[in-house]
Amino acid sequence: MYSTELVTDAQEFAELAPAWGRLYQKCGAATPFQSHAWLHSWWLSYGRTGRLRLLVVRDGRELVAAAPLMLVRSPVPALVPLGGAISDYGDVLLDDEHGDPAVTALTEGLASAARTALIDFREVRPGGAVERVYDRWRGPRRRVHDSLCLELPAVPMADLVARLPSSKAQRVRAKLRKLTALGVERHVVHPDGVDSALRRLLELHELQWQGRKVTSEHLQTRFCEHLVRSVGPMVRSGDAVVTEFRLDEDVVAVDLTLLSRRLAGGYLYGAHPRLRERKADVAVMLLDACAEHTGAGEPRTLSLLRGDEPYKHHWRPEPVVNQRLLLARRRTAPLMATVVCDVAARRRGKAIVRKWKERGGDGP
Repeated sequence: MYSTELVTDAQEFAELAPAWGRLYQKCGAATPFQSHAWLHSWWLSYGRTGRLRLLVVRDGRELVAAAPLMLVRSPVPALVPLGGAISDYGDVLLDDEHGDPAVTALTEGLASAARTALIDFREVRPGGAVERVYDRWRGPRRRVHDSLCLELPAVPMADLVARLPSSKAQRVRAKLRKLTALGVERHVVHPDGVDSALRRLLELHELQWQGRKVTSEHLQTRFCEHLVRSVGPMVRSGDAVVTEFRLDEDVVAVDLTLLSRRLAGGYLYGAHPRLRERKADVAVMLLDACAEHTGAGEPRTLSLLRGDEPYKHHWRPEPVVNQRLLLARRRTAPLMATVVCDVAARRRGKAIVRKWKERGGDGP
């Protein structure tokens, strides 16, 4: 019933945008990192010629499934999701209305496309669409833990505060009143102003981390180009919101929140040190703005995305561990074993370092 095609040309990828957008809307498990605007822009900034492996399944002319992948050769030959390290979730897209036949077609297509490479789906959110492919896979397969994410329920800010112990809740309410007293105003940026707002976000992001350890990729030209190129179309389609915060008419902070049917995630922000100098709590300010986008229409989980930073735990989030799904054929089973051993070794190494730090860095 379905036709399967392996797309390896970037121009063909670009031309899939309308059909991809319709499929994205029909996949309830999709996160913003599976939108066409995000993935195609990422490929333009980070992709390597000859490595694109985009598996699509069609019912007639309409897409019913897609696996956005690329070929890597190190540390083992593997097909991995597009989006790389700057994307918090990896997954495939499946039209919910087409059910098992579309899953079967995508699974068989992946088995054929893999050839001598391992299929390595990293950062799969529990409940992701690719779990259905994993369940149907006939060859060797393994599931291991990946990054930790923290999530909050889809409720207004007042309800998030009410979940806290009374003393902490009182402090948060005082911080919200402080923001109002300072005159901090927030404005959702219209599509025409998104490009300049994002450049301001990155300027402020660099300023706020000056003299401290920062994710170096966020300061790279290619990252800026990707963000500006992808977020504009995402704002127009309702898959992203850019918010400016102004104090005394100056833009002192900018936040980027990514949206899908079931998820709202605060992806990146920049804030001027002036805010902290004025005793404004930036974390409270940002969460208050992000919570605005969780309740309209279908409720969206508020994801704090990857990372176990202490400040996130102030809100009593639920820990949710992303999964790494490894799919192999018989001939590539040794590759899978290599990856599993590497994961275990890294986990043991981190545990040793953690215990060493807990002892104050003393010798054995």
